[in-house]
Amino acid sequence: MKKRLSAGIIMAALFAAFTYLVTTYDIAAVGPQGTEVGFSHINSRFHEMTGVNMGWYEVTDVLGYAAIALAALFAVAGLVQMIRRRSLLKVDREIISLGVLFVAVIAFYVGFEKFIINYRPVIMPGEIYPEASYPSSHTMLVCAVMGAAMILTGRYIRSRFLAGLLRVLFAAVMVMTVCGRLYCGVHWLTDIIGGLLLSAALLLLFSAAVYRKTDRAEQGYTARH
Repeated sequence: MKKRLSAGIIMAALFAAFTYLVTTYDIAAVGPQGTEVGFSHINSRFHEMTGVNMGWYEVTDVLGYAAIALAALFAVAGLVQMIRRRSLLKVDREIISLGVLFVAVIAFYVGFEKFIINYRPVIMPGEIYPEASYPSSHTMLVCAVMGAAMILTGRYIRSRFLAGLLRVLFAAVMVMTVCGRLYCGVHWLTDIIGGLLLSAALLLLFSAAVYRKTDRAEQGYTARH
């Protein structure tokens, strides 16, 4: 648990440091309507290379809805446990930890909508002004939910084959979302990197909470033998 917790804290520090650099390094008004962005040369060149591909934007949107549906499924499972066991404290530690993870994802999403770091490199259809872009909340959401599902799959799916198949599926959704979000051109490159760093930090902290009981049991077994 300590290693996972330390890794999560380090990843959170990296996200904070990267966010600071995004707000200070190589700032230039290369966005729509003269909006400024950090790492402007790297970001603008990458955006010129990919262009805008709204088809992939729609694909990643669907994957985002799939992640939300999966999160809702876990929420329902937790609610059922609470009703049957007649206490929130009796809900599985994994489900409670997952709920905390989801709350953190929502909090970061709302927070970065209020305290805007970067604006999108394009004005979205139907909009007049560019929207908040950093970090990529879509990347953060999908990676956090699918990553957490990969961690919990082995604990709730008895069949090794099915558990392995689901992990591959969840991993594929994560990869497709990141690549699709990069290619569709509605985010700067640094937005995606920020989303990955933040989701990695959240997942490491989540795994530290989930595996705490297991790690303690293993330590106790080692001490007795």
